[in-house]
Amino acid sequence: MGLVEDKNAIVTGGSLGIGTAISLDLAREGANVALTYRSHPEEAKEVARQIEEMGRKAMAYQIDVSDFAATQEMVDKVVAEFGGVDILVCNAGMNWDGVIWKMTEEQWDRVIAVNLKGYFNFARAVTPIFREQQSGKIVNITSINGLRGKFGQTNYSASKAGIIGLTKAMAKELGKYSVNVNAVGPGLIETEMLRQNPARDKVEEMALQEIVIGRLGQPEEVAYVVSFLASEKARHITGEVITVDGGQYI
Repeated sequence: MGLVEDKNAIVTGGSLGIGTAISLDLAREGANVALTYRSHPEEAKEVARQIEEMGRKAMAYQIDVSDFAATQEMVDKVVAEFGGVDILVCNAGMNWDGVIWKMTEEQWDRVIAVNLKGYFNFARAVTPIFREQQSGKIVNITSINGLRGKFGQTNYSASKAGIIGLTKAMAKELGKYSVNVNAVGPGLIETEMLRQNPARDKVEEMALQEIVIGRLGQPEEVAYVVSFLASEKARHITGEVITVDGGQYI
């Protein structure tokens, strides 16, 4: 039996990279998975197909996670299709880098809207369900740069730090309803986004100087921690930030 056998999960940003790995690992561990995407429909459909091949239910839902009404609508559809929701993994995010003295209002607003408000939107939609059923797991994907900040990423770092505060506050509010809320903070992970980055070599070289294990992380290594936190094996863990970074933060 898997870690999350017969549970129903929502994974935001599930069509690429870490989100794909999380969606597939939750399915391997027994969950039905509804994943969101914004601009990669074929990739999202492929992830859903792989989930269904495992004998699980799957939904691929196109949405702008910063849209409050749309997130509620999606959660309602997942409940109708799956019969309920037990797990929320907020992963959808973006970056739009720039030093603070050059950053535009649009750059700031868009990153905060997707990376932080998007997490609030989905939490706001599922928590009444979790309170009513007296159970639920929320796992928020943050970043080590939310713990330490990063040059050229004031908006991204602020959004990821905000996720940590959101996680801890929700853990306090929801604990009495047997709802666990935790965060996972990856370091530099080898994803398609990194491989397509024109400055990949420089980014990778700088990261490897910090990573004590001496290699980049893989998306699956983040997913394994998420699946654990989404399971009853983690029922006495809440309000925590677990870094998956090969020691990059220390």
